[in-house]
Amino acid sequence: MTNNDIVQKLWNLCDVLRDDGINYSDYVTELVLLLFIKMVHENTEAGTLKNHPLPPGCRWTDLNEKSGINLLNDYKRILLSLSTGKDNDGKPVHEDPLISAIYADAQTRLREPRHLEQMIKTLDQIDWFSAQKDGLGDLYEGLLEKNANETKSGAGQYFTPRALIDSMVSCIRPQIGETIQDPAAGTAGFLVAADQYMREQTDDYLDLSAKDAKFQKNKAFIGVELVPSTRRLALMNCLLHGMEGDKEGVVHLGNALGMVGQGLDKADVILANPPFGTAKGGEASITRDDLTYKTSNKQLAFLQHIYRNLKPGGRAAVVLPDNVLFEAGVGTDVRRDLMNKCNLHTILRLPTGIFYAQGVKTNVLFFTKGSAKDKLQEENCTENVWVYDLRTNMPSFGKRTPFGEQHLKPFEAVYAPGDSVGACPQAIPHPSNRTEGEYSFNADQIALSEEAKKTDENQGVDDRLVHSRWRCFARDWIADHKGDSLDISWLKDSDSVDAANLPEPSVLAGEAMSELVQALGELDGLMRELGAEEELDSAHVLLGEMLGGAK
Repeated sequence: MTNNDIVQKLWNLCDVLRDDGINYSDYVTELVLLLFIKMVHENTEAGTLKNHPLPPGCRWTDLNEKSGINLLNDYKRILLSLSTGKDNDGKPVHEDPLISAIYADAQTRLREPRHLEQMIKTLDQIDWFSAQKDGLGDLYEGLLEKNANETKSGAGQYFTPRALIDSMVSCIRPQIGETIQDPAAGTAGFLVAADQYMREQTDDYLDLSAKDAKFQKNKAFIGVELVPSTRRLALMNCLLHGMEGDKEGVVHLGNALGMVGQGLDKADVILANPPFGTAKGGEASITRDDLTYKTSNKQLAFLQHIYRNLKPGGRAAVVLPDNVLFEAGVGTDVRRDLMNKCNLHTILRLPTGIFYAQGVKTNVLFFTKGSAKDKLQEENCTENVWVYDLRTNMPSFGKRTPFGEQHLKPFEAVYAPGDSVGACPQAIPHPSNRTEGEYSFNADQIALSEEAKKTDENQGVDDRLVHSRWRCFARDWIADHKGDSLDISWLKDSDSVDAANLPEPSVLAGEAMSELVQALGELDGLMRELGAEEELDSAHVLLGEMLGGAK
C-alpha cells in the first residue's frame, strides 16, 4: 500500500464525518485529532518518537478496545486532558507544553459513537509498516495536500504547491546552523521542506555533532501562524517530521504584523507565502510600529517585515501577487526600499491556476540583504533584476493539468548556472555567471503582438532574445522606464487580450458576478435533477460562509 493509497483511505473517512453532520471545513481538523494519536502510537512502537509521548490514559490503546458511549466519552476526556494537562478531577496528566499547544481547545463534534468506532477500526486496518518507509510526516503532509486540493474544504488558502516549495528551498539552499523563518507559516510546508533539504545533505543529521543536531531540532526553525486550527496542523506536521522547536513548538500562535512579529529575532533565511488580500480593519489591524510605510495591504506589510527581519547577508524567497509589483504610492515606496536595502536579484513570474484562487497571478521574489560587495550596505544594493517568465503561453494549471517539478527545472537551471540547484552544499547569496536566453515550453514559437514588440522591455533587443523567458534588467532602467514598478513583461502572444483596452474593473466585476449568479442557478437545478441534494446543501453552506458579509 503506497502513501497515496493510505491518504485516499484516510480521506474516505470524511464520508463518516459527513454522516455525523460535520462540515467540509472541519473535516481535516476532526480527522487529525484522532489520527495524531494513532501516528504517535505508530512512531512510538517503531522507536522513532522518543520525546513528547502521549501520557498514560491518553494513548491509542486506551481507545481502540472500547465501543459505544463509553468510547465517545473517553475520547472527549482524552482530548480535554491533552488540551489542559489535567483530568476531569483537576489532577495533572502531563506537563508537555507542545502537546498542550497541539491540542489547545480541542474538542470533537462527533455525536454518534458508531462513527468514532468506524474511524478507529479503519485506522487500525491501515498498513502502517508501509507508511513508515516514507515517514508518517510525509503521509500527514499528503493528507494536508489532499485537503487543500478539495476546493469544498476551503483549505487551499494556506497550502503552497509542494513542487514550488521544494524549488524555492533548493534555490535558497538553507545551511546547517542558520535560522529559518516563515512569518505566515500555514501548515509549515516551507519549514518542513527546509528541514528535509538539510537532512538530505547530512544523512538525516547523523553527520552533525550533538550540539548542531540539537540546534536543528529545537532552534533552527521558527514560524508564526494567526489561525489556531491551522497552527495545530502545523505543529503536528513539524513534530511528525522530528522538528520540536522551543516550548511553544516550531510555529508560534500570533500575528506577524503585530507584536509577535515585531519580537522575532532576525533570520538567516525567510521563506513565505503571505496571505492574499487587505487586512480587515485597514491599517489599524497592522499594529507594527516598526514598519516604515503604513499600509492596509497585507502583502506590502509582510514584505517590509521580511526584508527588515533578515540578518545582513540573509536570503529570502517570497510568493507575492502581481499587485505588489505595480501598486503605486506606498507600493512604490516599499519596492524602492527593498531594492535599496537588498539585492533583489530574481523574479519568477508564476503561471496561473497553481493556487486555490483561480486567476490570481503570483510571483516569487528572491533577494539577499545587503549588496554583492557588502552585506552591511543599506543603499543601492540592487544592480540588476533577472526575470523568468513562466506565465506567458503556459497552460492554466489545475486538477486536470497539475503543476509539477518538471515545470520549474528550466528556471532552476538558469538560476544557478554551472551546477544543479540544491546539489551544492554552499548557499549562493548573490547568483552570478548568468546569461540571458532560455526558450523552454516553445517560447521561441510565441508570435509576439505588435504592441509587445513596441514595449520598453523589447527596445534595442535582438529578435531572438525577445522570445527568451529569461531576461536581465538594470536597476537604473527599472527606475527610468518603469518608475520602480517591477511589473516587467515582454512576452505577449498576439492572440492574448490587451488589459489596457478592457472596460473599467467595476464593469468587468459586475458582468462576471451576473454570469456567475446565472450559472449557479443553472447548476442548482441540475444537481437537484441528479438527486445530489446533500452535496448541494454543503455547497450552499460554504457559499453562505463565503458571502456572509455581503448585503
